[in-house]
Amino acid sequence: MKSEVKTRPASRSIGRRLGAFVLLSPGLTYLVVLLLVPLALVLSYTVFRRGRFGGVVYEFTTENFARLVDPLYLDVLGGSLKIAALTTVLALLLGYPTAYLIAQLPRKWKTVALVAVVLPFWTNFIIRIYAWIILLSGPGLVNSVLGTELELLYKESTIVVGLLYSYLPLMVLPLYAAIERLDPQLREASANLGASGFTTFRKVTLPLTLPGVLTGSMFVFVPSFGNFVIPELLGGSKTLMAGNVIRNEFLKARDWPFASTVTLALIAVLVVLLLAQAWAARRA
Repeated sequence: MKSEVKTRPASRSIGRRLGAFVLLSPGLTYLVVLLLVPLALVLSYTVFRRGRFGGVVYEFTTENFARLVDPLYLDVLGGSLKIAALTTVLALLLGYPTAYLIAQLPRKWKTVALVAVVLPFWTNFIIRIYAWIILLSGPGLVNSVLGTELELLYKESTIVVGLLYSYLPLMVLPLYAAIERLDPQLREASANLGASGFTTFRKVTLPLTLPGVLTGSMFVFVPSFGNFVIPELLGGSKTLMAGNVIRNEFLKARDWPFASTVTLALIAVLVVLLLAQAWAARRA
């Protein structure tokens, strides 16, 4: 009898593991085949050199890394970091009060407000960017309303506006989820103890919603850092970001090894930021 009792839990454990493996195998297969293998292939190109007519020549070299530290490409990486960071800060400044106000709405209006926030995602991304081109062009709606002839397109600030418009919902939603979970009695207790509204926000609301701030910041920074469509359409040829360099090196110059090296640099920066975000989330 005792051996039968011991065997049953063991068989159940094996059955659960097999069931979990069967359920996870489609997703794991997708990640391995379409993400990890291509990524490993791209990163392996970093130590090879470009062929005379493009492609890859499998001869070991470190010249791709030496070329990466050229001031030209360092400026591109620095500019990409600056634009992505500025977009993230503006998204936080706009997204936090928006999420806070949505969280204070009556329940029936919260759904309406959240649908309004994600409504732009229901429209094709390229169409939305071309709409900004029409709005900001010389004879566009903005200049017509202001009665001016300002050059609004093909500037760094225009890229920031396009990125902010595209990714602001990715900041609002995590912030709303964090604020919605916040116990209102904590803020009431702070007010009852004589704290001002700003003090309550600084010492109660903000620390407790910091995980949402960190998550939203990563959701905005990561796609902004690697974006190449918005800089191409709204920035023209005046502003290059890291995503544009990768696209040009892969598809135009056909210098796959150097494009892979720039890709590796982007991944390294993002990994460092993700580790910093995880550390800050644990501290929070």
